[in-house]
Amino acid sequence: MASVRTPDPNPGWLSDLALDETRSRVPILYVEAVPVRLDSLGQVELVGVLLRGSATTGELTRTLVSGRVMHGESLREALLRNLEKDLGPTAFPQLPPSTVPFSVAEYFPLPGVTPLYDPRQHAVALAYVVPVTGDCAPRQDALELTWLTPEDAASDGLLDEMEGGRGSLLREALASVGALAK
Repeated sequence: MASVRTPDPNPGWLSDLALDETRSRVPILYVEAVPVRLDSLGQVELVGVLLRGSATTGELTRTLVSGRVMHGESLREALLRNLEKDLGPTAFPQLPPSTVPFSVAEYFPLPGVTPLYDPRQHAVALAYVVPVTGDCAPRQDALELTWLTPEDAASDGLLDEMEGGRGSLLREALASVGALAK
């Protein structure tokens, strides 16, 4: 089966073999971002959800902007790099003033430990809601970006389609910005 994962932009960081070995021994740090469009009052109008091929199954799944934090890279740099990688250079993300995430998500390689699951590794992700103001054109392994109302994004059907249990993370993101219906 052909790989559907995003090529490492810095292949000197770790080879695929070294990354697999590291993943089997220590948690890996990631950032995840929920792209949103805001109205003039700063309320979430639309939520962006990616469609991509699953790195583990090869199937099409819904997911969020996500990627590793590289050695020597700040959280802001990692967020910006991964947003550009998935949404394109003209998405114009508005990074939050604070690097405090709305959630610290923990993925385990065994299903059922937490709602979040990644068969490749134990990973920890700092998760952010990030407004974007520009044109989003998915790149790399992101096939499509779908803009949904918060109500549609929080629907059980969509949340169940999210890879690795990320539906629970998306629901938490919407709650953190007051975008879930009362």
